[in-house]
Amino acid sequence: MRALLSETPGGPETLVLRDLPDPAPGKGEAVLAVRAVGVNFPDVLIIEDRYQFKPPRPFAPGAECAGVIEAVGEGVAALKPGDRVLALTGWGAMAERIAVAADRCVPIPDEMDFERAAALLMTYGTALYALKDRAGLKAGDRLLVLGAAGGVGQAAVELGKALGAEVVAAASTQGKVDAALALGADRGVVYGRDLDRDGQKALAGQFKQALGGDGADVVIDCVGGAYAEPALRAMAWEGRYLVVGFPAGIPSIPLNLTLLKSIQIVGVFWGAHVAREPDLHADNLSLLFELFGQGRIRPRVTETYPLERGGEAIARLASREAVGKIVVTL
Repeated sequence: MRALLSETPGGPETLVLRDLPDPAPGKGEAVLAVRAVGVNFPDVLIIEDRYQFKPPRPFAPGAECAGVIEAVGEGVAALKPGDRVLALTGWGAMAERIAVAADRCVPIPDEMDFERAAALLMTYGTALYALKDRAGLKAGDRLLVLGAAGGVGQAAVELGKALGAEVVAAASTQGKVDAALALGADRGVVYGRDLDRDGQKALAGQFKQALGGDGADVVIDCVGGAYAEPALRAMAWEGRYLVVGFPAGIPSIPLNLTLLKSIQIVGVFWGAHVAREPDLHADNLSLLFELFGQGRIRPRVTETYPLERGGEAIARLASREAVGKIVVTL
């Protein structure tokens, strides 16, 4: 089989396509013929050794995928060859086949194609866990989404509306904001790429104006960098600030701002949540399938790349130019 491997730490250009032996399922495992792989920001980090997990090399990136079960190992009763599933792999999915723990495979509805299935788990799972379980988002809350055109950002817009919030979408271009508005966001804010102190103050004012009232009850920050402080300044009393990722850099937060409005800064580590709270994760996944069946969420796969161009797919995501979800297809 072919696999796109990280053999040395570095950027997407260091990935190489290799032929490897087909995997066999171990006890409690299933072998999946991969049809689609979701590309996520951890793929950018893990090949550079900047992620929380550092697998031994060589390894393939790819933390989530969808495909067809080819074989199952000893003790696997819930899956059989021919089943269509999505799988949370952590890494290794950018390969034609992968052996994965059976309990990390979930059957997908007949109406869900492989590309959308590969685009669902990490982005919508992260956004739902953040909004529902970490922030307690409720109907009538004002939600500010930073990075609203990315995978988690678009998921947060849709899920925020599904949970009854008033959603303000923020992104770096009008085109990206328009994409979020098309998903149901109530209003949008365009922010610049390079903010100085004056620019940060001006952006805080833009956020406040778009949010109205006392400001944001919940902020979900998928960007970090210089955008964090303006968003924090635009929050309401007892607001909840959700920390998801840092493609624009890790911000330094003036903690006095949290004191003035009794704001909570809340970390969102979805991968650890899945491992530590499997029952809650299963409930959330069931809710996502329900919302998909109702047409209230629809993963937007906007770009696809073949396996041999998987490095380009990761580079495209790292550029912060993509709108929606990027998927590698096999």
